[in-house]
Amino acid sequence: MSFGSPWWLLALLAVPVAIAALYAARRRARRYEIRFPAVSSMLAALPVVPRWRRVLPTALALAAMAMLAVAAARPQHTVRVALSSASIMLVTDHSGSMQATDVRPTRLKAAQTAANSFIKELPQGVKLGIVAFSLQPDAAQAPTSDYGAIKHVVDSQVANGGTATGDALAVALALLQQQSKQSKPNASAIILLSDGARTVGRSPIPVAQDAAKLKIPIFTVALGTEDAVVPNPDPFGPPLPATPDPATLRQISRITHARSFAASDADRLGSIYKSLGSSLGSKIEKRELTVGFGIAGLLLLLGAAGTSLRFGGRLP
Repeated sequence: MSFGSPWWLLALLAVPVAIAALYAARRRARRYEIRFPAVSSMLAALPVVPRWRRVLPTALALAAMAMLAVAAARPQHTVRVALSSASIMLVTDHSGSMQATDVRPTRLKAAQTAANSFIKELPQGVKLGIVAFSLQPDAAQAPTSDYGAIKHVVDSQVANGGTATGDALAVALALLQQQSKQSKPNASAIILLSDGARTVGRSPIPVAQDAAKLKIPIFTVALGTEDAVVPNPDPFGPPLPATPDPATLRQISRITHARSFAASDADRLGSIYKSLGSSLGSKIEKRELTVGFGIAGLLLLLGAAGTSLRFGGRLP
């Protein structure tokens, strides 16, 4: 919980001051009280008033003071709310190195499972698009609310070919620009998943610089481990290395003021996608609790007044 006007919390000091003043008043009254020999007989004749009845009005009044002091400080709490309009582009690599089995069962299968979970958990109202690539961007869908079309692209990927990272990012950026001309989203972002360095096409760095000018962050995920290998197309040749390129992906994210991640197993990849879906598909808002605390304080004041009239009496 935070406060819009925290200095008003100093008013809470009035509560212990009031308690101390009441205690001092009671001690002073007892010091000067007059003793009568027949007091015990008089007390025996009077009805016994439970102590809680005499203490309750004061306790309610003190609680009301505390509630009203907190209300004056404008208490706030943060909540995550779904964005009514956001556009996200998935850019997924299905080059030949995605058949590596260092991420079980394979890099591609793990990426497909994580992407489908990401799609399933997106807040309602978020538009999602996709670009799948290997030697070139070979499947693309502009941001849409029809997630079925996105899932079809995800599930249709086959691991083969090279890695045209820059060309795929350029297509994703163009689709976001086209979509923003039709209906301006309140947030746009790209999520790039790749398991290796670019082998063909344009460099992704200039594309990242263009995205930065448009204030479109590119979140990157480097998939796989350094010692992974894939089968050699030559049956007599040694296995080929399938090393990720986290350095380039970090540079892309840094240029666009986004975050980069590394996933060496399916569980880590799934948690990254879940975190990105939650953060990109929603936003943090502050909600004031002033009215609630104010109403509670007024009710406590009414309770103090009512119990004082009903159970009125001086504290012993």
